[in-house]
Amino acid sequence: MLLNKIDSRYVKDTSIKRICQGDILRDVDVLDSYTRDSSGELKYDELTLPYIIVMTQDCDLESDFKNRSNISSESQDKYLRTILVCPAYNASEFREGTHLEDIGLKMAEWNTKLFKQIKEQNHARFHFLEQDQALQVPELVVDFKHYYTIPRDTLFGMYKDHYLVTINQLFREYLSQRFSNYLSRIGLPTFNERTTSEGTLTTAST
Repeated sequence: MLLNKIDSRYVKDTSIKRICQGDILRDVDVLDSYTRDSSGELKYDELTLPYIIVMTQDCDLESDFKNRSNISSESQDKYLRTILVCPAYNASEFREGTHLEDIGLKMAEWNTKLFKQIKEQNHARFHFLEQDQALQVPELVVDFKHYYTIPRDTLFGMYKDHYLVTINQLFREYLSQRFSNYLSRIGLPTFNERTTSEGTLTTAST
């Protein structure tokens, strides 16, 4: 079996005609929230994300593209309605807790020791992306608690103008695995045990 040569964290390939898992786009507007007023008029807030990473599995993105390109296909069961993305925050702003101040949120600050854990991928919630000055990729941090879905056609419409680079395969799969592991974690209850004359009594803590 031949393996693709992986000699860099990122690759820039503008010849690809479809969105791929691991694509990094910059300056992308997303719908952050919406409400309807008393008259029924839709009010919405947009948020500009400096960087996003496409997280939808590449096999699904490829099947969607091929199905849509096959004009003779009798079904559209491979169509994707939305594409999952994660914001990627500038590492220096993230470390200072200022990366979401534009929407009025003060996030945690990280000292040298704790930020070192993030850089070494030893914090389950965060994923660190190394910089590549030649490809204009700064140091970035992905927060697995933050993710959006963007309508498929909307993302395709902006793709060409906002595409930066693609995370190379092994690094992309590593990111995807850590993200899925974080989302699938199970929070177990903590039990309090106390000894009575009748034996050990176990109760769930509140």
